[in-house]
Amino acid sequence: MSQTAAGPGWKLRIRHALELVRFSHTVFALPFALFAAVLAWHVPLRDGTSPSFSIRPLGAILLCMVAARTAAMAFNRLVDERFDRMNPRTRQRHLPQGLISRREVWGLVIGASLCFSVGAVMFWPNWLPIVAAAPVLAVLLGYSYAKRFTAAAHLWLGFALGLAPLCAWIAIRGLEVIANPADLWPAIVLGAAVTLWVAGFDIIYACQDAEFDRQTGLHSLPSRWGIDAGLRLAERLHFAAAGLLAILPLTHPQLGLGWLYGLAWLAVTGLLAYEHWLVSPVDLSRVGQAFFQVNAAISLGLCSAGIVDCLT
Repeated sequence: MSQTAAGPGWKLRIRHALELVRFSHTVFALPFALFAAVLAWHVPLRDGTSPSFSIRPLGAILLCMVAARTAAMAFNRLVDERFDRMNPRTRQRHLPQGLISRREVWGLVIGASLCFSVGAVMFWPNWLPIVAAAPVLAVLLGYSYAKRFTAAAHLWLGFALGLAPLCAWIAIRGLEVIANPADLWPAIVLGAAVTLWVAGFDIIYACQDAEFDRQTGLHSLPSRWGIDAGLRLAERLHFAAAGLLAILPLTHPQLGLGWLYGLAWLAVTGLLAYEHWLVSPVDLSRVGQAFFQVNAAISLGLCSAGIVDCLT
């Protein structure tokens, strides 16, 4: 094969790999991890000092986030390939179409998992991320099997993404979280908000496959209780998530979140309402817009405002 022929082949494989794992969807959890890291650097430790900022832990957070999500999404595509072939909505995905091989996807899972482990080691001498790496990865990969046995799979996915700010906080604060467990409250509240937010929009997304899930024995809240009930539950989860985001500044007197974060919270609340306005039990045609565009704006907008508010 000539170089001319081989070059585009590798480029095409890379493009297919990025499309397979929906790389653009990294914007859901990554901003919350960075937001939590900035808050963790900003809040003083018990001795009055603040954790020292350096590029290495920031790079480690970025590596861990991208690698963990890549491993989890690639593994999900492997596990769900049989169902993706059967579902009219998903049969055009890369594995069913043969655009990428299972061997290549397994390589992606293993390679990303190794990168995630390397990222955890980069926090040394803080050994907590190293200890937590395997359990966190197990939660992320385990989600792919959740729909086989529980309709609460949406909460599992939410928890998997909600670990991002919690893990980032622990990675920056180190042993402070063991010596002073109350130090974890900002990260717990932020992580819980992410959990409910993600679970809510995943329920909306799952409405598209409610009938297919019923026919194939997969579990989801819309397939069990109906689309109308699923959308109502998603509204309640998003209302609770907004409430948690509202009390985040109260979890520590030195978080540094003020009027800018407050304005962003108002915008997020409006966007959540808009997300539910876009979809209804009789019209799911705008689920894609509600799922990606609105939620990407929520994540990027809130976290950017929070970071700026904290640092100024």
